[in-house]
Amino acid sequence: MSRVRFLTAGESHGRGLTGIIEGIPSGIPVSAEDIDKDLRRRQSGHGRGGRMKIESDHAEIVSGVRWGKTIGSPIALLIENKDWKNWEEGMSADAALSGSIKPVTRPRPGHADLAGALKYDHRDIRNILERSSARETAMRVGLGAIAKRVLSEFGIGLGSYVMQIGTVRIPKLYVQASEKDLLKAFDKAEKSSVRCPDEGASKKMVRLIDKAVKEGDSLGGVFEVFITGLPTGLGSHVQWDRKLDGRLAQAMMSIQAMKGVEIGGGFEMCGRRGSAVMDEIFYKSQKPEGGSQKIKTGFYRKTNNAGGLEGGMTNGMPVFIRVGMKPIPTLRTPLMSVDINTKKPFSAAYERSDVCAVPAAAVVGEAMAALVIADLFLEKFGGDSRDEVAKNYHSYLSYLKAF
Repeated sequence: MSRVRFLTAGESHGRGLTGIIEGIPSGIPVSAEDIDKDLRRRQSGHGRGGRMKIESDHAEIVSGVRWGKTIGSPIALLIENKDWKNWEEGMSADAALSGSIKPVTRPRPGHADLAGALKYDHRDIRNILERSSARETAMRVGLGAIAKRVLSEFGIGLGSYVMQIGTVRIPKLYVQASEKDLLKAFDKAEKSSVRCPDEGASKKMVRLIDKAVKEGDSLGGVFEVFITGLPTGLGSHVQWDRKLDGRLAQAMMSIQAMKGVEIGGGFEMCGRRGSAVMDEIFYKSQKPEGGSQKIKTGFYRKTNNAGGLEGGMTNGMPVFIRVGMKPIPTLRTPLMSVDINTKKPFSAAYERSDVCAVPAAAVVGEAMAALVIADLFLEKFGGDSRDEVAKNYHSYLSYLKAF
């Protein structure tokens, strides 16, 4: 069983989104502002749709936090949908209001619409599109912010940046990137409207998005999530479902519209020789001035083609996860579809949507990575309070240093 478990609930135009996360130890400082900061990041980015002008997401902490610190019980969050006032009848739970708005009967290519309607026997596709909407990721970001807060207590940091939108891309950073390099790239990305650390590429991406807007089209791309400060040994090689790279890949692919995941060198490594992509292992110790006793500083690598993961476990290097997002399937210039009731061809229904959401998806990727890492971190180091976890963690670090 996972140490950290979470669930989300809510529809895109319902009253709001709710989420519960359990397994967080007591004594972790958490505030609504910690969560809202990442919610704002998720809502930003050139190419976002009209919904972002309506919503200004705020997380209300309903339970599990008292006087600014976690108390060890499940934490519940609520994010209200400000657009609910326009949908109170159409999304009501009251049977008396059934039929108050017209059903959606034209499935959109690329969405969950048709498969979901067939699976759950719905003649109104709104019953599918409301929950399958990426609006749900707002709560994932909220819960991920709590996981980030846990990890930050132990020097573990997460960040992301956009590497590609459409045909515009920047070089990969993973092979020899230091923590300083990553933080610098992250800082630049946070100042870019498309969350890209390269200023020239950012401008080209903005122009490409503007062109897609005029043409009623959409764009996808690639983002990268990095994790620093991880100790060696999170995850395991002993069973398929305990491998960290598998857990991370599943988490990323669970985000709406994601179609591919790479760790470290990923597919690029497949076309190169093993001698060119394996990360050689070194060991460093130094002799202090005026003495003969050596001080161990540990194993290290000069390259990071593996992306910080070997055999399903962290190896002490930064973890790199690269994720590919398909273009948003809801188009202002709609594609052809078939009405599920009449079976006649129609132009697919248009729901208010983004033109490009890659910058926002990168923030969601951070949240999902944080939730996975927090789960494995607390599974390994146990403890019901922050101080107990810290004691176990620092004991393990001392063991690694003496190995």
